Amino acid sequence: MAADNPVTMTDEERDAFLDNGGTGILSLAAGDAPPHSVPVSYGYDAPTTTFYFRLAVGVERSKGELDDRAATFVTYDETDSGWQSVVANGRLEDVEREGIETETLEGLEHVDMPMVDIFERPLREVDFEFYRLVPNELTGRTES
Repeated sequence: MAADNPVTMTDEERDAFLDNGGTGILSLAAGDAPPHSVPVSYGYDAPTTTFYFRLAVGVERSKGELDDRAATFVTYDETDSGWQSVVANGRLEDVEREGIETETLEGLEHVDMPMVDIFERPLREVDFEFYRLVPNELTGRTES
């Protein structure tokens, strides 16, 4: 733990907690309305501190436009050391956007994104797109 604050994770502790993927909650800014929050699976690339998401899209989805949308991602778990959590703030980026495809492919090689089926129809009938979040703020906390 960080010497100056016993509840703040070091970068190494944070990266070990995040491993290369898991599940959490993605909250998307929604103007004056409450944020749109959904459980998601994620992949995490520690060398670039980048999160990757495979998000359901289409007319039946209520998330709205995703590219360049302000977002907060939270993941937490009870570990052998007690409760731990990580919060990432930034903007979602469509991985197909020009200029980030190559680095995204390299980052996706390092992640293990769980496939979670929470949909009302077979996964083969759900449209997905990949997005990433390069946080402008990333914090990790651990139970003291």
